[in-house]
This record gives sequence, C-alpha cells and structure tokens, in this order.
Amino acid sequence: MTVTVHTVPPCNLTREEVEAWRSVPVSVAVDLARDIGQIDPAIRPLKPPGQQLKLFGRAVTVLCEPPDFGAVIHALDVTQPGDVLVIAAAANSEFAMIGEILGGYLQQRGCVGLVCDGAVRDVAALAGLPNFSVFSRFITPRGPVSATQGAVNCPVVVGGQIVHPGDLIIGDDDGLVALKPIAIRRHIAGALDKLVREEEWIKNLAAGRSPLETFGLNPALRV
Repeated sequence: MTVTVHTVPPCNLTREEVEAWRSVPVSVAVDLARDIGQIDPAIRPLKPPGQQLKLFGRAVTVLCEPPDFGAVIHALDVTQPGDVLVIAAAANSEFAMIGEILGGYLQQRGCVGLVCDGAVRDVAALAGLPNFSVFSRFITPRGPVSATQGAVNCPVVVGGQIVHPGDLIIGDDDGLVALKPIAIRRHIAGALDKLVREEEWIKNLAAGRSPLETFGLNPALRV
C-alpha cells in the first residue's frame, strides 16, 4: 500500500474571519452550540494547567493505521507556518505516531502544534519546543514499525469529531475544538458577546453584587 495525499480546495475565509477567534477560549466556543465541534476532552495537553501554550491554527489532517505512521511522514512537508497537524490514530495507545524528531521538524517549519488521537513519545522534548503546543490521548515509549499506509488531508475522526483539512483548531487547558468554516462565520458574534458578558459578571461580583443579581436569577424557595 501507499500513502495518499489529497489536494485541499482553496479556503474562502478571510484572515480577519479566522483571527477574530484567537481571543476566544475553548470553554466559550463549546458553550455556543452542541454541534460546535468539541473534541473528546480525554485528549489532553502535555503541559500542566497554566503552562500550556494556546493552540490556534488550521488543520492538516493525517489518517494513520498504527503501528504504521507513513501518513505522518508524508504530511510533514505539506504543513505551512501556522498550521496544526491533526493525527487520527484510532485512539491506539501502543504505538507512538510522532516524537521528538518529527515534532521538532514541524516546529522548525513554523507549525504551531499537533493533536494526536493516539500516542506520542519523547514528551519532555515535545513539551519543551518553543511556540509549539502538543495534545495527545496517550503517551508511550514504543514507536511505529512501518511507514507505508494512511492518508493526508482527508476528513478524519479525532476525539469523536469529524475534522476536515482547513478546520480551525483551538486548544487550551480546558480542551480542544474544531471549527468548520460555517461555524467560524455563524458563531463569532455569539462568542464575542459571551466574552463581554463574562467580563461584566466578573466586574459585578468584584463590586459586591450578589451572584443572584449578577446572573439575573430569582431567589430560591426557602422551606
């Protein structure tokens, strides 16, 4: 078998439409709608909370068939600065699909991070790469054993979500979300409005207003 690399159609989103989401936390994004594209929160960042660099970039998708990681190799030179490598590895915990060497190569190319629904290794080195954010379901020391199968830039299922090449990937301490172009346009107003409302809630509570007043709730029935 051989690896298939698909051609990605041009994106009709403007840079401004994408960048408008950079300030939006994952928690705000996933609260907007049930179909917004939340990825299984079991796929976690390597760094502990408070140290994780936010992940923000367009997806280059990789379909792997562990223990084969051929699609990862072929995807390396497809990535562009600002991209996120998204690896669908069937939630396999036994074989790492990427580690220090390939992760370092991606970082050198300007890729901003990777998401692996499977396993990674060399995690100390990966976590130490500057301006590079790594999310993975598993960590294992065992590497792949072949490099002849898979596909690049096709729709993949990662953490229960279908991710297409070019989808916007946002990741932070709380988890991951994959936004399709239609969601990027449809939900940005709601996301920015939610950020404003959250700032108002914080200010009201700090000013001494009660939680009931802040959130506009009726008093509880006391019995």
